[in-house]
Amino acid sequence: MLKCDHCSLEVAGIKAVIDEINGVKRVFCCNGCRGVFRFISSEGLADFYGRRESSWTPGPPDESPIEFSAFSDSLRPAGAEMEIDVVIDGIRCASCIWLIEKLLLRTGGVNYARVNYATHKAKLRWDPKTTDVSGVLKRIKALGYTPKPSLPGTREEELKAEQRDLLVRFGTAAFFSMQLMLYSVALYAGYFQGIGEKTRLAFQLIALALATPIMFYSGNPFIRGAVRGLKNLSFNMDVLIATGAGSAYLYSIYQIFAGGEVYFDTSAMIITLILLGRYIESGAKGRSSEVITRLLSLNPKEAKVIRRNNEPGTQSTDIHHTLEKENNELPDKEFKLMPISSIKVGDYIQITPGERIPLDGIVTEGASEVDESMLTGESNPVAKGRGSEIFCGTQNLYGSLIFNVKRTGKDTVLSKIITTVENAQARRAPVQALTDRVVGYFVPAVLLLSIITCIVWLVYGRTLEEAVMNAVSVLVIACPCALGLATPLAVLIGTTRGASMGILIKGGDIIERAKRIDTVVLDKTGTITQGRPRLLICKGIGVSDDEALALASSLERSSEHSIAKAIINAVTETTSYAVTDFIAHPGLGVSGKIRGRPVMVGSRAFIQKEMSPDKVDSTIGPVLLSRIKSQELSGSTVIYLLHDGSLTGIFVVSDEIRSEARESVEAMKKTGYDVFMITGDSQETAFSVADSAGIRHDRVMARKSPTEKAEAIKAMQERGRAVMMVGDGINDAPALVQADVGMAMGRATDIALESADMVLMRGCLVLVPDAVKLSKKVYRIIRQNLFWAFIYNIVAVPLAVIGLLHPIVAAVSMTLSSLCVVGNSVRLKRG
Repeated sequence: MLKCDHCSLEVAGIKAVIDEINGVKRVFCCNGCRGVFRFISSEGLADFYGRRESSWTPGPPDESPIEFSAFSDSLRPAGAEMEIDVVIDGIRCASCIWLIEKLLLRTGGVNYARVNYATHKAKLRWDPKTTDVSGVLKRIKALGYTPKPSLPGTREEELKAEQRDLLVRFGTAAFFSMQLMLYSVALYAGYFQGIGEKTRLAFQLIALALATPIMFYSGNPFIRGAVRGLKNLSFNMDVLIATGAGSAYLYSIYQIFAGGEVYFDTSAMIITLILLGRYIESGAKGRSSEVITRLLSLNPKEAKVIRRNNEPGTQSTDIHHTLEKENNELPDKEFKLMPISSIKVGDYIQITPGERIPLDGIVTEGASEVDESMLTGESNPVAKGRGSEIFCGTQNLYGSLIFNVKRTGKDTVLSKIITTVENAQARRAPVQALTDRVVGYFVPAVLLLSIITCIVWLVYGRTLEEAVMNAVSVLVIACPCALGLATPLAVLIGTTRGASMGILIKGGDIIERAKRIDTVVLDKTGTITQGRPRLLICKGIGVSDDEALALASSLERSSEHSIAKAIINAVTETTSYAVTDFIAHPGLGVSGKIRGRPVMVGSRAFIQKEMSPDKVDSTIGPVLLSRIKSQELSGSTVIYLLHDGSLTGIFVVSDEIRSEARESVEAMKKTGYDVFMITGDSQETAFSVADSAGIRHDRVMARKSPTEKAEAIKAMQERGRAVMMVGDGINDAPALVQADVGMAMGRATDIALESADMVLMRGCLVLVPDAVKLSKKVYRIIRQNLFWAFIYNIVAVPLAVIGLLHPIVAAVSMTLSSLCVVGNSVRLKRG
């Protein structure tokens, strides 16, 4: 039988494919393997065959074609680049990762390629001007690997599979260890009371037979991890475990022939106890991912899409005009059950009582209450009616609703929450980098210390048995599992706990920054106030009130600002003008052209770029001016309309302060934070809102543009403050990025959500101090974990060196240290 030079599969000589490549005769099991071998060699990556591990699983490449259309939903923009997550089938060892990453990074246009060995999930990023997704995936396929779309829930399935594997390995080790201990106890008794040579040899051979499956099956993950680490000159925890258990196992075999005592029980118990610890750790990780699993389970697979009975061919997206004509009602409609993946933005969907909402959208017909607790943490149902926004995964309770789909797939709020939590759990806290550096030096140091321990004991005249056992104790007791778990497990559980409270924390690095916060800056609109302003006064100047409102609302329809929505919602007439050259000026207003003439809607500072302050006052007149000043003093916002260079309208908008604002501000002050308010509004309006919220006037920053907000944050930082900025709008994005920690309120704009480090899924200020409190608690747990891990090693290693710890006691102690870290981290789940 011959062996394939690519996939290592055995093949009969008569069936083998023979080829000469680079002057060397090669044997392949199929043309697929020959093609892949040639491709790898031509790319200068033949080192792959020398790197791959002995545990490589033989097998030819999958030659099935790639369905490129299946990847369309996974594509997403990343700045000027495109990005995708894919799962790669056919990965057999770490050398596969090396090969895939090397090849992709040599591909024109590909700027980033990282493959996770544990999950086989790859994150790829490329320049769409140079290549496309099909070109990238074809390169992976050319290597003999099969790229597949990354589906939701993959990580949870992997965790379950990992737990099952650990359970089987632990169960096997525990079963054989129990049998092994019977013979070990007999051998120990024979040592003290005497035992026949033949009986002892028989018991030792039985012990060897029982210990072997523990060592090479149950301990296989440690052995493979150690071999992989040593090949890459990376001394990991598996090196210590495999060396410790292997030393006891091999030394015991030597002792059988030398006529001495055997320690197979030591080798077996080291592996059994460490597997127990890892199984418990895996369970903690699995439970920490339950929030993601529950969120994924909220997403329905099908929905009832509306079709019109009298127009069978009509698509639901064609119904928009019908809705407008028929006052948003569909008197003649039928429903077609369709998979979620087939539904597009603009489709209309019916939801009956008790059903989960399948996608994000706007209610066009019906009234009901919706349970949003899984997204926001708010237990009370939320009333929904025409014009209300509803979200994927929430549950309709009592009434029937028809809604227009606004977001699908990965754009839904639910998908973004899941992505945020997954990314947060993958991001590393800076303190973790320190831990990794310590572990990198620690493992080689322990190996050296173990060798020195063995030599010193021999030099001082002790037996080889004592020297080896003490060296094994050093290896096992010093295993830095607790050190490796200390930070990532706390971050994993902490971010999951935050998600269940309605607080999305985007990573461990943010937790570390949040614990230093001493100053909180709150935006006014949508943060201290409810973000649902209503129009109090509409006054046309030189035109009718309705005409002024029609001009302003036509321009504001393209704006995301909450004040724009107040003006739009106040429109009762259907008059609307086409707008061209629309520009949003964050923090100031909007501008554009209507019927070829320039129109501006915004703050007084905005229109004073085109009209002098004196002219503005004289145009308004003393009576209206006095009324405007009075409204500003009561906390309302004044908006001005400039049409063709003339002041044409005045709008007064009021936004109620949040009921919990004062309580939340007081809670922040009691915790020791200095609380500021920043706004683009006038000083009069800002002072009025600040008084209601309990913020001192000297802590109010008014008339600030978006860039000025960021500059104000920077000035605070230069004075030594650690600043958290809380906001919700496009105009807050620069400040959110500048702050040490940026926090976006629920229902924030997409730009604010992207700019923020934390997101409050409920628009509730009470969550602001809760988020900081949680971050501090997580960091405190991390420090406690690290303290315990370091102290444990500082105390235990010297005891092992001087021979006071037997290897089995060392294994128990090491496992207990890891479980202490797990138990301490799990406390975060209780709040």
